[in-house]
Amino acid sequence: MQLFKIASVTAIALTLGACQSLFQPNYQKPLETTRDASEQLKAGCTTPPDCPLVNIDTLRFPAEPALDGIIEKRLLQMTDAPTAPTLAAYREQFLRDAAPHYGSYLQAKVREQHDGLVIIELSSYLDTGDEHGKPGRGFINYSRQQHQVLELQQMLKPGQEEVFWNAAKVAHNSWLINSRLDQEPEFVKAWPFQKTPNVALTQAGVLLKYNVSTIAPYALGNIELTIPYTRLNGILKPELFPGRN
Repeated sequence: MQLFKIASVTAIALTLGACQSLFQPNYQKPLETTRDASEQLKAGCTTPPDCPLVNIDTLRFPAEPALDGIIEKRLLQMTDAPTAPTLAAYREQFLRDAAPHYGSYLQAKVREQHDGLVIIELSSYLDTGDEHGKPGRGFINYSRQQHQVLELQQMLKPGQEEVFWNAAKVAHNSWLINSRLDQEPEFVKAWPFQKTPNVALTQAGVLLKYNVSTIAPYALGNIELTIPYTRLNGILKPELFPGRN
């Protein structure tokens, strides 16, 4: 009789566990997205090459609507009018005030989805008609389990931020060597290592992306450095290593 009771309790527990797993989100399955893209010229402008324009190419997440607002806010922060309440308001303001030849380009795209994380890359470009425009880059590391954005401090174990940047310096030195730039003393002196706010938890490693003219001349574009996860043991929170969550 006792064995029967134990078997019954075990069967009930297994059944409940199976039922619970059916209703838990599958974080390995990528979130579905829809694209929201538009381009608009200044009203009444009859010479298109000279017309101010705004091009916005962003995303919507039907199953995670909070992320839509986060993306919109971050894109606005990358513009010359970060206090605009919405992208629509920004577009109206820009087209009203912009000089001829001016253009604003904003984009959000999914770089990766893995282990319950959505990595979104943000891009901006302000064309002022000069030879070089003003590009910008950024990342959003969104945790589906926590329903929040993970900033660098939330990725690292306590007290490990400077150790993390030391690992980044090693990645920077590897980039110099692989690019043969380490053989140019003037370059090394003129473009030293710097920290960047653009950090992404990709599957290949922790990615650092630099805005132009930060650690290299404008002509070299946006430099990317990758810190392998093998160098981040004891630095990065263990649940953020791919495959451990």
